[in-house]
Amino acid sequence: HPDPDYSAAYVVIETDARDGLKGYGLTFTLGKGTEVVVCAVNALSIHVVNKDLEEIVSDFRGFYRQLTSDGQLRWIGPEKGAVHLATAAVLNAVWDLWAKQEGKDPKQLLSCIDFRYITDALTEEEAHEILQNGLLGKTEREEQVLKHGYPAYTTSCAWLGYPDQQLKQALAPLGIGVATGEQCHNRVIFKQLLQAKALSYLQIDSCRLGSVNENLSVLLMAKKFQIPVCPHAGGVGLCELVQHLIIFDYISVSGSLENRMCEYVDHLHEHFKYPVVIQKASYVPPQDAGYSTEMKEDSVRKFQFPQGEVWQKLLCKP
Repeated sequence: HPDPDYSAAYVVIETDARDGLKGYGLTFTLGKGTEVVVCAVNALSIHVVNKDLEEIVSDFRGFYRQLTSDGQLRWIGPEKGAVHLATAAVLNAVWDLWAKQEGKDPKQLLSCIDFRYITDALTEEEAHEILQNGLLGKTEREEQVLKHGYPAYTTSCAWLGYPDQQLKQALAPLGIGVATGEQCHNRVIFKQLLQAKALSYLQIDSCRLGSVNENLSVLLMAKKFQIPVCPHAGGVGLCELVQHLIIFDYISVSGSLENRMCEYVDHLHEHFKYPVVIQKASYVPPQDAGYSTEMKEDSVRKFQFPQGEVWQKLLCKP
């Protein structure tokens, strides 16, 4: 990007419940693109405002379809582009709020997934069997990840600007396979890549796909096709979110660390209330309830566009 301007569409869901809990969600892109996503979030808000949380999560699959199949907004989707990024931000906030209230069992998780368009690769029955099989050795894997964390890696060599040809020459003798997914905008694209055997490593993105709902379906498909998941992370809050997904994948889905690791970039974590923790090149499992999406109030106030202190100073420059 010639003029990157990292920014996030930040969604806060408040309720009238006495517990005072709030749900925080985000997705991100660059500058003016985020303004478009914010407009899409506002358009989707009609599906959330004045809804009871229990009403949403009791039919989470139906709620997901409300967002992704809105009769008018689907014309600029469906399930891709700015409207799907907005869907991710809204759903991330719902998951954060829900996760602060209660745990989930396999049947609840499956009821969150929209299996439309992927049953030729993964049926709901197959997904349930994968999760049931994942119960075997679950306790041992929980102990393993609590003690040692989840392996991390970084893509800084590419971000630092090494020429593509130099990287190719360095990696080719090592038999490095194809890893992709950061730009895959929905579960159907992942399904097609898996069916075509076009992936060696699958990279989910917690803010491009339709939140946890859609990422769950991709994790389960990856397990069926025996493709290791190595999530993309590094942007605004991505590390904070995706750690939950990949640790869940290890404990309850894949059950393996072989050829698996999670991307990490030391970037903007200081703005989050529950920042990711890395020790010995591994993600330390988060201990706080929720999706780790809440930003510090001071950061939100300073960086909110365009009225925040930082933006006011920038906009006032001649």
